[in-house]
Amino acid sequence: MAGWFRRDPAQGVVTLSIHAQPQARRTEVVGLHGDSLKVRVAAPALENRANEALIAFVAKRFGVARRDVTLLSGEKSREKVLQVRSTTADPETVLAPADAG
Repeated sequence: MAGWFRRDPAQGVVTLSIHAQPQARRTEVVGLHGDSLKVRVAAPALENRANEALIAFVAKRFGVARRDVTLLSGEKSREKVLQVRSTTADPETVLAPADAG
C-alpha cells in the first residue's frame, strides 16, 4: 500500500496526504512528493481558493459530493490532509497521475 493514503473500509473513509502546488497551469496529479501525493492546483492560494479547488478536484475524482471531502489539516500549508467519506474507490486508481495511463 502507498504511504500517501490510509483506508478504513468499514467506515468507507480514505485519508489522503497531499502536497499541493497552487497557481499551476491546470489542476492535475503529478506523482509522489516524499510521503505525499503531489497535486498541482490551478487556483491561487488566495482567500482559500486553492483549497476549494483541491477539494472539488478530489471529490470529482472519487465520484463523491464536495461535502464528503474534508480538509483535516494544512489550510495554510502546501502539506494537506484530506478525508474522503462515502467511497469504495481505490485511491491509487482514481488519483493516478495523468501520464501514468
